[in-house]
Amino acid sequence: MGWSFPIGVVRGTVIRIHLTFLLLLAWIAVTHGLRGGTDAAVEGVVFISLVFLCVLLHEFGHVTAARRYGIQTPDITLLPIGGVARMERIPEEPGREIAVALAGPAVNVVIALLLALVLGGVPAPEVMAEVEKPGVGLLQRLFWVNVFLVVFNMIPAFPMDGGRVLRAILAYRMGHARGTEIAARIGQALAFGLGLLGLFGNPLLIFIAFFVYLGAASEAAEAQLRAAAHGLITADAMETRYESLSPMATVGDAVEALIRTPQTDFPVVDGAGRLRGVLTRDDMVRALRETGPETPVVEAMRRDIPAVNVRVPLQAALAALRSVPGAPAVAVEDVAGRLVGLLTHQNLAEFMMVNALRSGRGPGTAASVGNALRG
Repeated sequence: MGWSFPIGVVRGTVIRIHLTFLLLLAWIAVTHGLRGGTDAAVEGVVFISLVFLCVLLHEFGHVTAARRYGIQTPDITLLPIGGVARMERIPEEPGREIAVALAGPAVNVVIALLLALVLGGVPAPEVMAEVEKPGVGLLQRLFWVNVFLVVFNMIPAFPMDGGRVLRAILAYRMGHARGTEIAARIGQALAFGLGLLGLFGNPLLIFIAFFVYLGAASEAAEAQLRAAAHGLITADAMETRYESLSPMATVGDAVEALIRTPQTDFPVVDGAGRLRGVLTRDDMVRALRETGPETPVVEAMRRDIPAVNVRVPLQAALAALRSVPGAPAVAVEDVAGRLVGLLTHQNLAEFMMVNALRSGRGPGTAASVGNALRG
């Protein structure tokens, strides 16, 4: 995820912090400092840090459950609105999806129970109304925050855990794709309701509603893409007509190709037909600004391009595209390792649009494919 940086690795999962999270900490320090001085500022930052530790443990609950089913989680990103675990895939088996979805809130339940034991009982409910106030018992507030995390995450709306549980329950009777469609509609309806409530005095609800609506739309688009890809191989969707660059080409040569073709990304292919990397329009702009048009494309291109065989299932190619953050394409190769096609976000969106038209759903669902693939 852009604007984030790693702070550690736990069993192969990179923990990342988004820059906006640091802005949140700064805002907490300033607002609490204005109320009660340095001590209040420190307490506020410590409290928020502990809250996000609970959020991180919540995400690792999902990670641990997913790992039982052979699903890896490349990274977890902490945002001001919570944590986002980027899994290789979501299990389509309803029972497994329920287990993965409930593992996160279960962690918060355990944390709340442990805090209740330490405190000698359940803190007074009045503490919930003072959860943002410095000076109120830190552990008492942390207890109710974990209770809130359980309740909030079990709302039956994507991308919350409750939405995934709802989708899994529906999938038992009507299949994964149809269950996702209905669960997404319910999530979007709840988002509209939250947005309306936010108009009457709580702007935070509007922000949450926007987040829920986009999450539901993205989940629906991803499920439709998986359904469209079912039973197909990569060769069925790959792009085969494109212009490539030689490793000897310069960025200036690439700019000329950018002008005369509709492409924005160019594969760099050697004399044996093997992919060396992909030069994107952003790479060109950066190279022109920093080193000039005579820069060799091999010095400006991206090398971390996932590759798959032309005969692998299309769903495996989609997983490869998601596996590398920001990857512009998947290289499609023959048995000799020669480049025979590309799978890009643009041609996948076009693939989705055609399938939507063929099925009578209309082209609108294709608009969210790019976001679904970038996760």
